[in-house]
Amino acid sequence: MVQGYSRLQIILHWVVGVLIVFNLIFSDGMSELWRAVETGGNTDMTVTALLHILVGGLVLALVVLRLGVRLVRGAPEVPASSPLLEKAGKIGHWAIYALMIGLPVTGLAAYFGGVAFLAEIHGGPLKALLWVLIAGHVVMALYHQFVLKDGLLDRMRTPR
Repeated sequence: MVQGYSRLQIILHWVVGVLIVFNLIFSDGMSELWRAVETGGNTDMTVTALLHILVGGLVLALVVLRLGVRLVRGAPEVPASSPLLEKAGKIGHWAIYALMIGLPVTGLAAYFGGVAFLAEIHGGPLKALLWVLIAGHVVMALYHQFVLKDGLLDRMRTPR
């Protein structure tokens, strides 16, 4: 049984998290470029649009690495809590993983493949859902830390 996350798993968690928040906050350049593509306007690549694409591709690569490490090394068991919290945690984590793969894939396919439908769901419902899941992830980590006091947050701070 795995006692904690490895240093690599912890680094990947925080780096991917920062990159995702960066892309969520600084997506305007890509939105403007996509609108130009749709309307036949100036489609010259901007620095912010290029950064959004590069960071999204990096997120995808790091998440694939993260999943590979998780499959090989495993993950520690969650501290005992209610069955409802445990189930919600598993669903939430796998939903975040799905979006960490789905958002870059839909974004890349939308831009490089010119698939307007994917651009709409990428920048609309998928982006909104990721914000909600990130908020839930943070709230529940803080709940475990300060209400349940079960040491859950320490797993992403101290390698084992």
